[in-house]
Amino acid sequence: MDDRRHMSGFLDQPPVGFPISAKAPSCPPRPDGQTLLYRDNHPPQTLQQAARRHPGSENPYPVLTGGDHSCERGPMHASPELSVIAPAYNEEDNIEPLVREVEAVFATMQSPGELLIVDDGSTDQTVERCIGLMDGRPWLRLVRLQRNAGQSAAFHAGIRASRGSLIAMLDADLQNDPADIPRLVEALHETGADWVQGHRARRNDRNTLVRRFSSGVGRWFRSAFLGDTIRDTGCSCRVFRREVGLQLPLQYRGMHRFMPIYAHRLGYTVIERDVGHRPRHSGEAKYGMWNRALPGLRDLFAARWMFSRLRPVEYTETLAPQRLIDTGSEKANA
Repeated sequence: MDDRRHMSGFLDQPPVGFPISAKAPSCPPRPDGQTLLYRDNHPPQTLQQAARRHPGSENPYPVLTGGDHSCERGPMHASPELSVIAPAYNEEDNIEPLVREVEAVFATMQSPGELLIVDDGSTDQTVERCIGLMDGRPWLRLVRLQRNAGQSAAFHAGIRASRGSLIAMLDADLQNDPADIPRLVEALHETGADWVQGHRARRNDRNTLVRRFSSGVGRWFRSAFLGDTIRDTGCSCRVFRREVGLQLPLQYRGMHRFMPIYAHRLGYTVIERDVGHRPRHSGEAKYGMWNRALPGLRDLFAARWMFSRLRPVEYTETLAPQRLIDTGSEKANA
């Protein structure tokens, strides 16, 4: 990748304090349908292996938040170019229409794609509905957090479970239109950007005026405290390069609110494109004005502190002249 997209050496050396696994660990062979457990910086384990390692423990890994496990599901499944990630918490009535809409989008694309439903500890039939749709859809995958951990953790797990070089994100409630994804992918390729952030030009929420007011206040605070000029950071509909997503500090609760600005701070190119926005298909919204505004303000100050400590790491490497390397090889062979 050329230096225009990131600071020199930045991609190879993630920010201090945010360790990532740049290479996927070797994946143990498994038949389709077998469950693997993943944890940050740990190799994947089957349930049987985990039970042997942690005897008597029902949940050896209480939270499944990733570890870079972008391994193949099997030899018959081609590695996709695009991974679509949709966190879901108690979205049982939205899973089937979401899968069918994404399936229709994949049918229009020339390269293969995959859909990852990241279940955030649902207590309804979300998991069962998803498993029931997997037959005949090898591109549909289910990633499960063992307890409700929030959107940041769900995105963190989904990014590390993904296999595509590009990642798209959607809300599982169908307020984002999957049909916008190909256009965002096209914009990324045409402009050479690293991140295409959706902008909901016309919102279709209940209590639209209240939400617009709260979003406007949040945008003002982000601009004043972080220098964020992105119009709609809260829009989940976005497409970005996987190597960018791997550097986001999503192990920290609430950091999903600042993903585009964090990518920009890392030196990546972030652009915006208008996307559609629809009323929620079914169920109830998980966030209201107060349970979003107050935690958001707290997370804003946390992000400000993190950004103030972030330092670009630029470095060079001096290599021995080829002449000296060849001379050394000749002496060794003499």
